[in-house]
Amino acid sequence: MIDLYTAATPNGWKASVALEEMAMEYQVHSIDLMKGEQKSSDFLALCPNGRIPAIVDRDNDNFSVFETGAIMIYLAEKTGLFLAKDVKSRSQVLQWLMFQMSGIGPMMGQANVFYRYFPEKIQPAIDRYQNEVNRLFSVLDRQLQGSEYLTANYSIADMANWCWVHTHEWSGVSLDSYPNLHRWVEQIALRPAVQKGILIPEPIKVNKDTFIKGARTIMTK
Repeated sequence: MIDLYTAATPNGWKASVALEEMAMEYQVHSIDLMKGEQKSSDFLALCPNGRIPAIVDRDNDNFSVFETGAIMIYLAEKTGLFLAKDVKSRSQVLQWLMFQMSGIGPMMGQANVFYRYFPEKIQPAIDRYQNEVNRLFSVLDRQLQGSEYLTANYSIADMANWCWVHTHEWSGVSLDSYPNLHRWVEQIALRPAVQKGILIPEPIKVNKDTFIKGARTIMTK
């Protein structure tokens, strides 16, 4: 049994989508970011960085794992699913997973901050991060030309990148110029495990203005 400590964000979905795709038994513990529960002493004991998600593997001496890439690799290795075993293919999956962790996530996150959350509109900052998101999307689009997935088979790299890329409108970036990426986003969105995973811990059903106000509050915590 896996305990999943999470919230409804792209990083949170990375863990819940992986758990659903791997058909693992898990219990959800919702972390209220607005209340700062991610900074509580109990949560920091699991995740020293104070960021969701984190997991605890009850079947492995209550072993805790934080950082989404590490969580996805741990789950893939535990189940033997969605991470190739031969050195070359495994490296290819990990390369695209790291691409999401070092590029797609941080750059889309900053685009979100300056395009949506920051109380004043600083156009050079908005342009900077949206342009970088577009550059990264073009990399994904080229990789997906003539390829169904980012590597030979559907993997944790696809899950991780999709959980961020499918929120592109929130960053103010369109997929209109990226036909291969657009096809991939729509294709993965049809997977039942993905559809279920992005409803964990609950569907996002809040007023946009309320959500932005809450996000600004989180930024100060």
